[in-house]
Order: sequence, then structure tokens, then C-alpha cells
Amino acid sequence: MTRRLTVAERHAAADKDLLLSEITAQSKWSQFLVEQAVYAVGLTNDTFTCNTLRNLLPELGHGFLGAAISALRGGGVIVTTGQLVPSTSAATKGHGIHVWRLTAKGHQIAAARRERRAAA
Repeated sequence: MTRRLTVAERHAAADKDLLLSEITAQSKWSQFLVEQAVYAVGLTNDTFTCNTLRNLLPELGHGFLGAAISALRGGGVIVTTGQLVPSTSAATKGHGIHVWRLTAKGHQIAAARRERRAAA
């Protein structure tokens, strides 16, 4: 039986420009795409919220956002800053949502990806 990769391992192994055929071969590929979007936003911003991500994702991605955040947090790739901001989603009626940032582990994954691309 093949061991299932952790969220951090999946993202560490993934190249930035995955082929669509490779992504669709992933289990829960829609969630994986949203995880990649969250990770990319984390790499380009010191902090981010779901408000930012909802503006970037197609409607399909919105349903996976909570699961993607939860998976990345559980995998040690992102962590909350402890701050809350009002949600801009009408469905949430402005309740507080967390502000997130990449962890050292998240930055290490990015550095390893850059090294692999440079070596190729």
C-alpha cells in the first residue's frame, strides 16, 4: 500500500507550472488547485485573508477555500497571525476571519522548488 503524502509533501513535490493532466490526476484536484492558489498568495504577500483569495478564485474554488486553508494549516505551511478582519462575503454577514501568513516550513518548500528549477 502506498503511503499518502501530507499536504506539505504534496506542495513540496509540485512544480509551479503543473500540467493540467497532472493536476487532474491528483485526488481532490479542485482542492489541490485552491491550495496552490493559497500558497502562491502566501508567497507574494506577507499576510493574506480569504477575502483576498475569493477575489482571485473562480466561483468553483470558493467551496474549497476553507478545506484548503485547513489542510495547509494542518500541514504546517500556513499559520494564523492572531488577527481577525471582517469578511467581505455577503454570506458570512461580515463575521471575523483570520489573517494568515506562510510559516518557515512554507518558505522552505518554496526555496526547495526554486533550487530544483535552477538545477534543471
